[in-house]
Amino acid sequence: MAAALLWLLAAGTLLVSARANEAYDLLHETYKKGVDLAVGQLNSHVGINHHFLFFKSLSKSDIQPGFDVAYIYHNFVLKATKCSKGTVDTSNCPFRNNRPLIDCAVCYKTYNGVMEAAPKPYIHCIHRPALTEVMKTARINHCNDMRYHSGAPTLPNCH
Repeated sequence: MAAALLWLLAAGTLLVSARANEAYDLLHETYKKGVDLAVGQLNSHVGINHHFLFFKSLSKSDIQPGFDVAYIYHNFVLKATKCSKGTVDTSNCPFRNNRPLIDCAVCYKTYNGVMEAAPKPYIHCIHRPALTEVMKTARINHCNDMRYHSGAPTLPNCH
C-alpha cells in the first residue's frame, strides 16, 4: 500500500514538472525571446535564489507594420521552482506553490524574427502583490511610446 502511494506521488511530481516546461514549449518563438530575456534579467538579481520558469501568458500583442518588422508586447507570469538559480536542465524543476508569482511585461522590436537592439527592449518584472494599476498602465504606455517613436501603430487594449 505504501509503495503504491509512493509511486502515485512520484508520478504526480513528474506530471507537474512536465507541465512546467509545457507552457513555455507551446509559445511561439517570437514570444519565447522575451520570456528568455526576462528570466535572464531575473536570474541576474542577487536576491533571487530559485530558478523561475514561464507559467502562463496574460496578454500578447504582435503588431506587424510591414517590411518584416514586428513590435511584440507580452505580459506573462513567472513562477518559482524547487531548483536553485542557475539550473541548466530545468526539465525536472517542479513549481513551488509557496512563493509569489512574478508578473512581467516585455516589449521589443524584431526584424526578420530577430530581436533588435534599438529601440532597447523593455522588461518590467515585479512580484504580484506589489503590482499596481499605475504600474500596469505605465508598462503599456512605455511600449506604446516605443512603437510611436518608430512610426508604428499603438497597442490595442491589452489590459
